[in-house]
Amino acid sequence: MYGSDRERSWAPFVWLFYLVFFFLHPWAAHANWKVWGITLAGAAIFVLFFIGLFTIRKPWKFLFLTAIVALGVGFAPFNPGASVFFIYAASSLPFLFGKPWQTILLLGALLGLAAYEAYAFNISSTFIFTVCIISIPVCVANIFVAQRDRATAKLRMANEEIELLAKVAERERIARDLHDVLGHTLSVIILKSELAQKLVELDPARAKAEMFDVEQTSREALAEVRNTIRGYRVNSIETEFSRAKAALQTAGVKVDAEAGKLRLNPAQESVIALVVREAVTNVVRHAGAQNCLLRLAASNGHCVLEIQDDGRGGEPIEGNGIRGMRERVEALGGSLERDGSHGTRLTIRIPTSGDTAQ
Repeated sequence: MYGSDRERSWAPFVWLFYLVFFFLHPWAAHANWKVWGITLAGAAIFVLFFIGLFTIRKPWKFLFLTAIVALGVGFAPFNPGASVFFIYAASSLPFLFGKPWQTILLLGALLGLAAYEAYAFNISSTFIFTVCIISIPVCVANIFVAQRDRATAKLRMANEEIELLAKVAERERIARDLHDVLGHTLSVIILKSELAQKLVELDPARAKAEMFDVEQTSREALAEVRNTIRGYRVNSIETEFSRAKAALQTAGVKVDAEAGKLRLNPAQESVIALVVREAVTNVVRHAGAQNCLLRLAASNGHCVLEIQDDGRGGEPIEGNGIRGMRERVEALGGSLERDGSHGTRLTIRIPTSGDTAQ
C-alpha cells in the first residue's frame, strides 16, 4: 500500500482516502449527532495515530499500531466500517517488522482477533470478509515493497560509504603526492640557496647559476603541485634519476646511478619515480652520507630498485615518507625492504607484466 522511502514520504497519507468507508454505516443508518460525534472523534484520533506511525521513531510506532487496532476493536461492534482500521494495521506491519515471518505471524494474529470479535459480537459477515479479502493481499504485497525499500536503503548507505572512502583515499593520495613533491623540492631549494650564499662572494657567477636553478626548481614545483591536485601527475624515471643525481651532488654526495631500460606501465613508472624522490630526499636530509647508489634493473619478472647510502643508518620509527612509499609499492603487489645496519639500503620489488628488456 505504501513504502517508507523518504522520496515517497507523502504516499502513506494518500491512503487516508479509504477512511471514508468508516463513515458509510452512520450515513446509511441516519445516525444521530451523538453517533456522528463519536465517529468523527474516532476518525480524528486514528489520523493522529496514523501520522505518528510514519513520522515518529520506534518504539512509539508499535504503540500507535496497537492504538489503531484498539480503535478497530472498539468500533467494530457498532460500525462494520471499522474494518478499515484492521486493514490499515495489516498494511503497516511489513514496514515495522523486518522479518517476513514476523509480519505473517502478526497478520494471522490480527485476522484471528477480527474473526473472534465478529463471532463474539455477532458482527455482519461483511466485516470479516472485508478485513480478510483486503488485508491479506495488501500485507503480502507490502512485504515485497518493504524488503525492496530496505535493500534500497542499504544500497544507498553502501554507496555513501563508498563515496566517503573514495574522498578519504583521494585526500590521502593528494597528501602523499604533496609530501613527495614538496619534501624533495624544498630540500633542493634549501641546499642550492645555502650554496649560493656561500658562493656569492667567492664565485658570483656560480652563485647566480645556483639561484637560477632555485627559480627553475620553484617553477617546476609549482607546476607539479597543480598537477598533483588535479590528479594527473606523470613521473618519468629518467627525469627523476636526473633530479636525484643533481640533488645529491648539490648536497656533496657522490652518486653512482644506473637505470636499466624496463617496460613499465604508467602506474609502475610513477611509483618508482616517487620512491626515488622520497628516498633521495631522506638521504639529503637525514643520512649524512658521502656516497649513494641508485640502481634500477629487471630480475625474475620484477622491477628491482636499490637505493643505498653510507650514512647513519639505524632503524628509526617508520615515518610518513617510508609509510607512503610502502603503501604505493604494496598497492602494485610489490614489497619494500629497509636495512639500516650499514648506512641505509632500500630494496623495492614490483612485479612487472610481460617481458622486460635492459
